[in-house]
Amino acid sequence: MGRKVTVATCALNQWVLDFEGNTERILRSVEAAKAGGAKYRLGPELEICGYGCADHFYESDTLLHSFQALKVLLESPVTQDIICDVGMPVMHHNVRYNCRVLFLNRKILLIRPKMLMANSGVYREMRWFSPWNRPRHVEDYFLPRMIQEVTGQDTVPFGDCVLSTKDTCIGTEMCAELWNPDSPHIHMGRDGVEIFTNSSASHHELRKADQRVHLIRSATAKTGGIYLYANQRGCDGDRVYYDGCAMVAVNGDVVARGDQFSLDDVVSLERHSGNLLCCNRTLALLPCQRGEPPREPGSAECAGDPPHKL
Repeated sequence: MGRKVTVATCALNQWVLDFEGNTERILRSVEAAKAGGAKYRLGPELEICGYGCADHFYESDTLLHSFQALKVLLESPVTQDIICDVGMPVMHHNVRYNCRVLFLNRKILLIRPKMLMANSGVYREMRWFSPWNRPRHVEDYFLPRMIQEVTGQDTVPFGDCVLSTKDTCIGTEMCAELWNPDSPHIHMGRDGVEIFTNSSASHHELRKADQRVHLIRSATAKTGGIYLYANQRGCDGDRVYYDGCAMVAVNGDVVARGDQFSLDDVVSLERHSGNLLCCNRTLALLPCQRGEPPREPGSAECAGDPPHKL
């Protein structure tokens, strides 16, 4: 019998520094994901604090309140029995990173910093964040005391790492990393990752949504796999509009796609608004895609991304 997985992605209308409101919307999306039977929930980039904090990222309070919001998420019964993937800024060795935090049942599994920054057009990420320039390297991150009291962990893995479970392997990339010619999903796919996730804060431009669809389809067309894409929706307190359009692609085909424009913050699955998508797929189909056509000898990477076992 084939292995099956149900995963969820969403587009949330988050607001800059609205920690209470942002946390509430994250919890509502997790609740909807669980109602749809999902075991993994993906959210937009920097969804805890809001993407457009600008120079507020320099303030220690922004980091503090982000961890306070993370504490609320960890303690909530809503986030139990589902892998939650949320975005927030994290300071590591006195360097500020744009990170994904993955947790399950009050345990942080991994903190994955962004490696390739968006720094053109309306984006100025290099002003506030540093890229993680150590591919396939993981080190210990010492958690703040308030988080230690909840998780019982002193340190957690921090770096370029994939999440390995009994059934599959999950790899993370963030926003601009999809648009780069040396995207992380290329190497992760060759190393055996089956589920790729992308958390974005991508603003609206004419025909940009079509480019996203093309990039996401191509990400799994050659090596196979499931690709989840989450995006911010709304203005976030800035002067640009983030246009949602969360989607799921499998083996090069888009199998689910959310609304591009909406006034809703979070909508339950039963209303089919497109704000949260659940996708149920058989993992047994992925090796079939990867085995056709035959690959050249030595096409597997010599040194894979370090796995963190779940």
